[in-house]
Amino acid sequence: MTSGATEKPHPRERLLTTAGHLFYTCGIHTVGVEQLVAEAGVTRATFYRHFAGKEGLVLACLQEREARVRRAVAAVLAAHRGRDALLGIMAMVGETVNRPGFRGCGFINAAAEYPDPEHPVRRCVAEHREWFRGVLRDVVSDAGHPEPDRLARSLVLLRDGAMVSGYLDRGQDAAATLRRAAQELLDAG
Repeated sequence: MTSGATEKPHPRERLLTTAGHLFYTCGIHTVGVEQLVAEAGVTRATFYRHFAGKEGLVLACLQEREARVRRAVAAVLAAHRGRDALLGIMAMVGETVNRPGFRGCGFINAAAEYPDPEHPVRRCVAEHREWFRGVLRDVVSDAGHPEPDRLARSLVLLRDGAMVSGYLDRGQDAAATLRRAAQELLDAG
């Protein structure tokens, strides 16, 4: 490769990146395959070589999103335990909701577009939420809370509210409210 030249990402990666952006900003059902292939700079044949159809791409995008969340949570857990880990995870959520262009939780948004709880997209969302709830349960258990399952469910509810508030209530500090509420719930245990 010559100096200054950049290698074009693999077509599958371009499709995932393009779809992730379009699905998040425009909604899954409003984006068609033609728009995806045009904006990713690939052919329909290339699209179908990598994905059986649009729903396969939707699932792949959710799996990519989940992998990013898991890596971020793992980084917090590698640095902290117990109370500090919980506050670190809540801070991570707070940073997310304060990002420019934030449009809510990609998982909640996807679930809203797929109302059938048995649909593969909804099952993917449910699995992600169960994993996240389990992480929170383990963290608050490590922090010594006497009812870690109950508190984890409450924290997921708070996180969901912060995600919605971060999108709808721009200018409000959902991040600080989330952190304070998590601390109060943990301390009330």
